[in-house]
Amino acid sequence: MNKPMRRVSIFCGLLILALLVRVNWVQFVQADELQNDEHNRRVAIERYANPRGNIIVDGEPITGSAQTDDPDFAYERTWTDGEMWAPVTGYSSQAYGASQLEAINDSILTGDDDRLFFDNTIDMLTGEDQRGGNVVTTLNGAAQEAAYQGLMDLPGDAKGAVAAIDPRTGAILAMASAPSYDPSSFAGYGAEDEEAWISLNEAEDQPMLNRALRETYPPGSTFKVVTAAAALENGLVDDVDEGTDTPDPYHLPETQDLPQNYIPNPIDGVGCEDASIRVALQWSCNTVFANLSDQVGNEDMMAMAEEFGYNEEQFVPVRSSESVYPEDNRPQNAMAGIGQASNRATPLQMAMVASAVANDGVLMEPYMVDQLVAPNLDVIEQHDPQELSEPLSAENAQMLQDAMETVVEEGTGESAAIGGVTVGGKTGTAQHGLNNEELPYAWFISYAMTDDGSPVAVAVVVENGSEDRDEIGGGALAGPIAQDVMEAVLDSES
Repeated sequence: MNKPMRRVSIFCGLLILALLVRVNWVQFVQADELQNDEHNRRVAIERYANPRGNIIVDGEPITGSAQTDDPDFAYERTWTDGEMWAPVTGYSSQAYGASQLEAINDSILTGDDDRLFFDNTIDMLTGEDQRGGNVVTTLNGAAQEAAYQGLMDLPGDAKGAVAAIDPRTGAILAMASAPSYDPSSFAGYGAEDEEAWISLNEAEDQPMLNRALRETYPPGSTFKVVTAAAALENGLVDDVDEGTDTPDPYHLPETQDLPQNYIPNPIDGVGCEDASIRVALQWSCNTVFANLSDQVGNEDMMAMAEEFGYNEEQFVPVRSSESVYPEDNRPQNAMAGIGQASNRATPLQMAMVASAVANDGVLMEPYMVDQLVAPNLDVIEQHDPQELSEPLSAENAQMLQDAMETVVEEGTGESAAIGGVTVGGKTGTAQHGLNNEELPYAWFISYAMTDDGSPVAVAVVVENGSEDRDEIGGGALAGPIAQDVMEAVLDSES
């Protein structure tokens, strides 16, 4: 063979070798990445080739699958009461993918999960179509309905969220957000689905935002429960009835030469000067808790907030945004101690605060998927409740319970009282906007106590609950919603 032909042969051989390497790289190394690429239409077609498994609440499915006439997508996802359950399920769309439980558990719901290999093999041998498994949630249907309806009944264009937890296990019992959306409005890929998707994503009030998990707010006076816990745990006071040596008015630390920098109390004439933690919680004395936060100090306040779950994302398994208690200077730390300044929390986070107090100081890890179940109903994954932290001792937690119960019995939280049931709570009205120019947020956190411990802890936040800021208060707007959710859980436990 002459030299030019040899060079051509070597070059062609190298090309063939490169082609073989590339083919093997695509088939073996990039296979999973390409198979799961969001732009791979065949993935979506395969996802809806068979009915999806269901998301289960109280033993019943809240989702379904409807057969279509489409040549590509044999089935379309459906929901029961889609707007009520969207903050839990998320969406599953032929055109726009999936979110939340629909996305996280997609391989179970489609039947593609490796743990369903045996079931799929049996189906193949018997000629059955592939079936998806089910996701069994911890949600309480009655509590979810009470939370959703309570938000829907708010006046005007009010927005808000509810999170409810079983303090004994961390199981999430309700998670509602308003305004909400119907996932079925864009479950397909036609023109109407596209129009609904664009409209929802461009809506000013953000109906697709899960406010219970993904929005953070200044928690206002509900955070005073954390400040009280920090004061007790750091030995500033020995019990909730001990005086706190707090002046009224109270000037922010390091600003005494600026007369305007004092912290007012929301209610006059209730005895906030030198008030105990019980009285300060009962009447929401800003002065007491700003003073206690300053005495505890920023480092220890931050540490206590983190024991309750702050400064870390939670996965339930849907991701919850990080609540923030920041490193800050003395004046700002005092303000953060009353739930203002840069202190920001999700409703889930504040439900965790109430939950830890109700559970004698033990904070359980929040979760909302109890089981993953195969098509033949075999349990392929069971969640075991896990302790997340112990923010305060049982003794201090029980003292705080006693003080929070005073808030509901004869304080600012009377709207959440339930006849014959021990209820503890804390109201909150958080400033909003520069110089408090926007309408404030109304908060309420609470728990109900039975002989077997507390089966429910709740956090409610309301945005724009009234055009008149004088009518906005946690007790008036958020308290009744918390009461309804707690009653729904108690009724289901009895």
